[in-house]
Amino acid sequence: MFAQAASVRNGAQSAADAAALAAAQDARDELVETLTGAIGQGDDWLDWLNGQDPPGGGATAAAQALASENGSTVQGGAEPVVRDGYPGFRVAVETTDTVGASIIPGTEGMHAKADAIAVIQPRCDFNPDADPTLPIELDCDGQIVNIDPVDFNPGDFPDASVLFSVYLAE
Repeated sequence: MFAQAASVRNGAQSAADAAALAAAQDARDELVETLTGAIGQGDDWLDWLNGQDPPGGGATAAAQALASENGSTVQGGAEPVVRDGYPGFRVAVETTDTVGASIIPGTEGMHAKADAIAVIQPRCDFNPDADPTLPIELDCDGQIVNIDPVDFNPGDFPDASVLFSVYLAE
């Protein structure tokens, strides 16, 4: 019976991990979409490359979808957090299944709970003093990305995963 409870608890942690990653990935995608819309439209677009304050409008929905696929429900939404200077999301879940029959009276109706945090970390180095009206070269973990704000084509922009990594922080 202990193994059954441990299995439900492990399932809750897997669901929390998946939900937190989904929330952060969704926010990363929104961040890149906002960045591509800002390039060439003003001189503050370089700030978006630091990854701070990702929009996160769809983070909770993304977390709920992955939690549901893993037999859990999100408790309270995807909560914005900062870990080691990087923005991210904390997601708490509760399993839809219970622990079930147990040798401990009164625990058969209990649900497992878990939480996880995923963060968004910029991968690109660039000159922070660069003129945002001129072409800029980014070094994204060895992959060079050139951005010309005057002749910018969003279709030529790399995938969000090239610019920002998403990983579990705890």
